[in-house]
Amino acid sequence: MPLAERVEAFFEREVKPHVPDAWIDTDKRDPKDGQVGIIGYEINFNRYTPPRPLEEIESDIRVIEPDILKMLSEVTGGSEGGR
Repeated sequence: MPLAERVEAFFEREVKPHVPDAWIDTDKRDPKDGQVGIIGYEINFNRYTPPRPLEEIESDIRVIEPDILKMLSEVTGGSEGGR
């Protein structure tokens, strides 16, 4: 849930349409601000997509490396091949 949004608005839009008999436990309040709900973050590792193989990423970088060097040269005023 976005931190800047009211719990009730989020609940009505994102929860109620899918679970009509759902309710908010207003007794659960964050100890820091006293507001309904506990502030925190959830990282759902079940939705995690592992990165591509390193060799594939490196290959893509090698393809665009000349363009990167050219752009850096234009910004820094240096030579393209000066590693």
